[in-house]
Amino acid sequence: MVNYWLMKSEPHVYPYEQLVEDGSTHWDGVRNYQARNMMRDDMKKGDLVLFYHSNTKPPHIAGIARVSREGYPDHTAQDPNSKYFDEKASPENPRWMMVDIEAVLQLPKIVSLEEVRNNPACENMLLVRKGQRLSVQPVEESDFNTVLSMAGITISDIE
Repeated sequence: MVNYWLMKSEPHVYPYEQLVEDGSTHWDGVRNYQARNMMRDDMKKGDLVLFYHSNTKPPHIAGIARVSREGYPDHTAQDPNSKYFDEKASPENPRWMMVDIEAVLQLPKIVSLEEVRNNPACENMLLVRKGQRLSVQPVEESDFNTVLSMAGITISDIE
């Protein structure tokens, strides 16, 4: 059974186009326990991801990715030269986790945050809830399919 997710990245840090060029990447630097727990416990190989560009105008969903490796320790937490270094992390207690994702499809039409907010079918998405700032969040299958439709595609276009 496939689960659906939304993962946020700032386009000046790591845009969807870079994921396409790289083919895949590890999703490091998540320093929120709820998001960490989802990556560690819930994200499974084959799950589909809405790749969201935050901190840009307009914020938007740019593409589809797939989880290609399930949760494992985030090595950047143990690297003193990394901006994501955590002095409490160790090989015995890594504290932070990451997953690998791979590019699946750049959306033919981006789906802006405003469009999602204005679509009654998406009213329960975490993305549009006030105060919701998680960089990794679950998405209901119906919401995932609605976003695809808003971009002009269907699930069969990505399977």
